[in-house]
Order: sequence, then structure tokens, then C-alpha cells
Amino acid sequence: MTLLVPAAVFAILYVVSRRRDARRLRNGVFLVGALGALLLAGVLELAAASALLQLVVVLGFGLAGVLILVLAVFLVANGVTMLRLEGRSLGNLLSLLAGLALVALPTAAVLLVFLPARTALPSGVVTVLVSLGVLVFLACLYAAATFAAFGLYSLVYSRYRHTDRPDALVVLGSGLIRGEVPPLLRSRLDRALAIYRSVPVGTRRPILVPSGGQGSDEPRPEGEAMAEYLLAQGVDPADVHPETASTSTRENLVLSREVQHAAGRGGSTLVVTNDYHVLRAALLARAVGSDAQVVGSPTAAYYVPSAFLREYVAIMVEHKRLNAVAIAAVVAFVALLTVVSFLPV
Repeated sequence: MTLLVPAAVFAILYVVSRRRDARRLRNGVFLVGALGALLLAGVLELAAASALLQLVVVLGFGLAGVLILVLAVFLVANGVTMLRLEGRSLGNLLSLLAGLALVALPTAAVLLVFLPARTALPSGVVTVLVSLGVLVFLACLYAAATFAAFGLYSLVYSRYRHTDRPDALVVLGSGLIRGEVPPLLRSRLDRALAIYRSVPVGTRRPILVPSGGQGSDEPRPEGEAMAEYLLAQGVDPADVHPETASTSTRENLVLSREVQHAAGRGGSTLVVTNDYHVLRAALLARAVGSDAQVVGSPTAAYYVPSAFLREYVAIMVEHKRLNAVAIAAVVAFVALLTVVSFLPV
């Protein structure tokens, strides 16, 4: 029951932090902390209740192991699909690499912890190998916890209800194919159009800001092609204000805000992107001082795993200092335990 206290603390922190600003990654950390503590409290309560419930707990852990293996197989299969449909690139390899790591790293940790003690290796070597195994395990645990915080809160935030009457709708670009709007980008534009058209007749509609510059492999700016698509769907030309100079999501947000102000629409902003990109776009909006909220559009199912992994990696890189401190603390802790184990009793 003692674990219910931290679960309650994390839950309170989550509610308070989310009310202050839904666009915080720490909200996901608090949410996972609350659910994790609650789940662990339930497992311990069941394990202490009876032998039958203890068996249920053991079977539950066994099922979790099977599910991890199934997930690994799914990620590998998805990686193969991504390579076949989207071409060879590091981004398209992510789900394949994640699936292999999901099996290889925990297996390596278990072997390093338990196998050396059964060999004739010197005790000092055994201690170092066991410490390395513990370090690999803790690294896996850190990656799992941070991904859970990111993934779970991405789903929660994507279902967050925002204003349905913004002053401006900013549509983030995502790349053109032969100068035309591909299905991935079209889904963003269609979501923005649905919001634009939902505004009652007789009230002022939001302006649409299709945002995206010209990539090195593109014949024209994304914002130009996106504006062309919106106009072809019957949008009033006076409501379309393309931004055509940005080269990143951060620049999308900054330069689109300038377009809004130039159009006299400095009020509430709703950013439209694909569902996998919603949380990172919201974090960046907060980072650049914008009050914009973000909504998502559907993505092809096969594309989602790799896309989520790319977003996770990008967020970890953007918070590299915090992650470096956390990892350094783990390494220092394991190193201290290793050194202490060599000291005479």
C-alpha cells in the first residue's frame, strides 16, 4: 500500500502540470510515474494475498515477456516493410533496429549478470561483467521509461480538446513528391480544411498558413504547393497566407507566426500536423514562446512505428543535456557499486 502514496503524488503533479501547460514532456513522466507506481502496488498486493494470485503474477510476467517478443517481431517486420515501401534510410531503419535491440539488449544483460558466475573467470572479471550487465539493464529500463512517457503522453495530448475557432490554422509541411502534395501531407491539409469549414457561416473564419520552404530535392516550396491544394478545394484566396522559407518545424512555427501578425491575426493558433508529430510540435511551440496548440491527422498504419521512433529520437536529442546527466548518474552509481565490491570486507 505504501506505493499508493507516490502514485497519488505523481497523479497530482500530472494534473497540476497539465493544467498549467499541456505542452510539457514532464506531463508524460508524471503520468507514467503514477500508472507505474499504481501497477506495481497492485502486483505486490496480489503477490502477498495468496499462492494462487502469486501464480497469476508469475503468469503475467511471462505473458509480458511473450508480448515483448511479439513486439520485437512486429518491429522487425515493420522495418522490412518501411525499407520496401519508403526506401533505404536511417529513419526507415529505426523500427528494424528497435526490434533487434528489444531482443538483443535484455538478453545481453541477463547473460552478463548470470553467466560469468558459472565460469572459471577470476572474481574481479566476473564483477566487472556483472556490473556491465546491470548497466545495460538500467540503460534498457531508462529507454523504456522515457519512450513510455513520450508514447503515452503523445496519445493523451493528441486527444486533448483545443479551441475549434482559432484565428489561424498553421499546417506544417512534410515534403513534396515531384512538386506535388503527397498523401501524408494531404491528410494534414484535409484536417485543416475540416476545421476551417466547421466554423459557422457568418462568423470570421481562420486564415490558413501552409508552412514549408523548398528542400534541396524539391522543385518548389512546400508552402506554395500546399496553398495551391487549399485553393483547389475551394478555400477563399483571402484566407490563404503561405509561408515558404522555413526548413524545420521550429522555423515553421516562428515564420508562420510572422505571417499571422502580418495578416492581422495574432490571436489563438492551431497547428496541424500528423498524429505522430503532435507532441514534438507542441513542445517546440512552447519552446519558441508560442501559445499554439497542436492537432493531428491520420497516418498510414505501416508508417506510424518508424515515425514515432523518429520523433522519440529527435526529442531525446533536443533534451540531450538532461539525458546526459541522467545517464551519467546511472553510470556513476554502477561504477560506485563496482568499486565498493572490490574493497575488503
